[in-house]
Amino acid sequence: MTEDAPLPDPTGLPGVPHPRETARLFGQAAAEAEFLEAFAAGRMHSGWLLTGPRGIGKATLAWRIAGFLLTAPPDAAADGLFGAPPPPATLDPVAGEALHRLRQGLHPGLHVVRRGPNDKGDRISADIRATEVRKLKSFFHLAATDGGRRVVIVDAADEMNVTAANALLKELEEPPARTTLLLVCHQPARLLPTIRSRCRALRLAPLGTADLAAALDQAGIDSAETAAIAALSGGSVGEAVRLIRMDGLRIYADLVGLFDGTGRIDRSRALALAESAAGPKNADRFDLLLDLFDRFLARTARAGLIGPPADQGAPGEARLLARLCPDDRAARAWADLAQRLSDRARHGQAVNLDPASVILDMVFRTEEVARTTLPA
Repeated sequence: MTEDAPLPDPTGLPGVPHPRETARLFGQAAAEAEFLEAFAAGRMHSGWLLTGPRGIGKATLAWRIAGFLLTAPPDAAADGLFGAPPPPATLDPVAGEALHRLRQGLHPGLHVVRRGPNDKGDRISADIRATEVRKLKSFFHLAATDGGRRVVIVDAADEMNVTAANALLKELEEPPARTTLLLVCHQPARLLPTIRSRCRALRLAPLGTADLAAALDQAGIDSAETAAIAALSGGSVGEAVRLIRMDGLRIYADLVGLFDGTGRIDRSRALALAESAAGPKNADRFDLLLDLFDRFLARTARAGLIGPPADQGAPGEARLLARLCPDDRAARAWADLAQRLSDRARHGQAVNLDPASVILDMVFRTEEVARTTLPA
């Protein structure tokens, strides 16, 4: 990164529209309806915890709620001569100058808490620091003059360090009037229990294949293999984009292709796969390959309990998994392997072991289990 280059926004995904610019949210009608019901009934919490797997639309929902609250007509409009208007049916914001400023990130009634610069100022910090949370005091002080609504988005709340979390807790304990705090959270267990207890949870679900396809189309991402992408992404748009851009389907197909149903692997193919993740320039590919290996093992174990997957991540996967894991006994062996290999691989990654060696170790240990579970 050059000295004059701006730091990237840690709340967005490169190459796709930012959540504040996303026109529609797919697959989360239940969460939207739950918020609207609370709003219409006058049971608005000051803190909302938007939870669910990464990449399924939590940040987009937070921005939709912010747009809804900050562009709606003043509450006094409900007391006109003709009585209160009907309750809103959607979170669609009201078009106008307020919405325009909101989508530019310039609305005075909105503040976003996110990871800021590190100590040197040359990179984004690995976590949200207390400095970023303490900016809320100035925001609340300056924003209190016009009496309008105020919205805070914390993206993502589970990225706060302990000091930042305690600073946010103080704001949740005594929130200013007409203020709504929206906490985007991928892993609620990482939050302070006191933060969770002061927020109302909105749980978002992974997207189905049709909703995932619609979301990718809206983002301008073209994929002809939506079913396979949905199967491997876990219904996450963010993960689907990662798979598409990093040729994840091909990597997964190569992984599946290592095993032909006999339990023995092609050593040359295994070495080629391992070496494709070697070197600093392939760090992202190494990380993706580890994730795909985890999914392969998990899908194999699941096949012994509920049968092979209906949606394949690669051609021939269902047939292979049915052979590798034919029953619940085999499922236990594969589940145990999945846990052991995941722990070993992540440790190896953390201490900078050679990526090719890590992958080969995983392949050979998988081969050992395959020989014990395949039918004679």
